[in-house]
Amino acid sequence: MNTFPDYFKFNPGTYVEALVDWLIINFQGFFDALTVAIKWVVFNIQDLLSFIPWFLFILLVFLLGWKLQGFKSGLGYAIMITAIGLIGLWDEMIFTLSIVITSVILSIIIGVPIGIYSAYNQKLEAFMKPLLDGMQTMPSFVYLIPAMIFFGLGTVPAVFATIVYSTPPCIRLTSLAIKRVPQEMREAAYAFGSSRWQALIKVELPQAMPTIMAGINQTTMMAMSMVVISSMIGAKGLGENVLIAINRTDIAMGFNSGISIVFLAIIIDRITQMISQKYEHV
Repeated sequence: MNTFPDYFKFNPGTYVEALVDWLIINFQGFFDALTVAIKWVVFNIQDLLSFIPWFLFILLVFLLGWKLQGFKSGLGYAIMITAIGLIGLWDEMIFTLSIVITSVILSIIIGVPIGIYSAYNQKLEAFMKPLLDGMQTMPSFVYLIPAMIFFGLGTVPAVFATIVYSTPPCIRLTSLAIKRVPQEMREAAYAFGSSRWQALIKVELPQAMPTIMAGINQTTMMAMSMVVISSMIGAKGLGENVLIAINRTDIAMGFNSGISIVFLAIIIDRITQMISQKYEHV
């Protein structure tokens, strides 16, 4: 009487497994093409970042921080990025950054249009709300399973899992931003002969941009956290060093990798925040 009866039990996992098997059999060509495309983007971004000399990279970080926040902030960011190089994790930092950039770009490409459309379509918004709630509530480790099933091990499943994990805030805040645009501004645009597309591009998006940028900031930080977790399915970079340090109980390696991730996350977070604040004053 104290245990749940067996005849009431239901195993939905078997149906999900059957669906996944069907997708792999019938859409393997699509997944292979997607793998090639994502690898091409990641490795080209990595090559571009690696092509920049280390001293010029540090100078660019300093100038960007100075432009957005002032001299002290730019100097602080330059010191942080230099410290990563002094620790000996420059190449790992570049690879981690390339995965983050790829994931954020693809998340924006997916999230912003869906957010805009859901702001105009109540049925889509009603459908997306529980889906996004589930995506944001679900533990991040869960996303590694379908990524690994469809794409194997390595960089591509890491990017896929990162996109799925980090896209919801971009969708939510884009939708919120468009809905918060005053109706009077839309009506004024229509009164001057603007089409719906022109009103969106020239009136609504500029007004919504600060909130959209806040969503992109959240997406970027979630992508940064997921890239570290993705080391469990073969992603290279700083996360891999953390995983190795855990397996070996190597305190020094763990600290060096962890502090490098912290420095990189601080730089990315502050820069994207300041870009968002700049839009508020435009």
